[in-house]
Amino acid sequence: MTDQDFDFIRKLLQSRSAIALDADKQYLVEARLTPVVRSLNLVSITELVSQLRVQPSNGVVTQIVEAMVTTETSFFRDVHPFETLRKTVLPRLMGLRRDQRRLNIWCAACSTGQEPYSVALLIREHFPELRGWNVALLATDLSRETLARARQGRFSQIEVNRGLPAALLIRHFTQHGTSWEISADLRGMVDFQELNLAQPWPALAAMDLVLLRNVMIYFDVEMKKAILARLARVLRPDGYLILGGAETTFNVDDSYRRVEDLKGGYYQRIPTALP
Repeated sequence: MTDQDFDFIRKLLQSRSAIALDADKQYLVEARLTPVVRSLNLVSITELVSQLRVQPSNGVVTQIVEAMVTTETSFFRDVHPFETLRKTVLPRLMGLRRDQRRLNIWCAACSTGQEPYSVALLIREHFPELRGWNVALLATDLSRETLARARQGRFSQIEVNRGLPAALLIRHFTQHGTSWEISADLRGMVDFQELNLAQPWPALAAMDLVLLRNVMIYFDVEMKKAILARLARVLRPDGYLILGGAETTFNVDDSYRRVEDLKGGYYQRIPTALP
């Protein structure tokens, strides 16, 4: 792969997914796109780029983006955000929504589904009263491949060993050979949809809780600003945004504040900044 090839892939990836690759990530492009090259019966990334320069193909571009997107995830990742959700945030939201008996939750960039299924597990285990509510749990990702896996709700032994307590595995999963399938009840709680955060969003319901964790670390400042501005129009004034441990709205969007009494990267819109 030449420097020109790498530059082409970097620009393509940023335009289609908003992911900003550092200049020293050429090795990563080579590692992740080599299987794509082979699947297309090409001999090199240079040939792949040459074809795209002459005749762009949305199908091939989708393959490239899906190959380059990081899909790292696990059940109850980082623990503390979910503990805070269980002990404080969901009880607060339930108190605020007791009359409407409805909660809208969005897991953005959900990858293979461990995060939204973790939220569903937490609700089923600790909030039985929510069975009588309308709980809409939306999970989105730009990758059709990972969404297909998420909808199946099947995970390898290694995947269920990462963060999922054994008691929950036994209660809510069924073993099929070397994989585990989450219950139909929990699969039915999650609505998986394709959504690219870098592209125009479809109409979304007003959200009480948005999980956008370990996603914005891959974006440049301008894209972070654009996404947070869009979120401000979706997130209810008293709703919560959860970011990853290495992410913040500070010096990016001053219409949010960190909720200091909560652990785990929780943010809310500042009342004086509301539209």
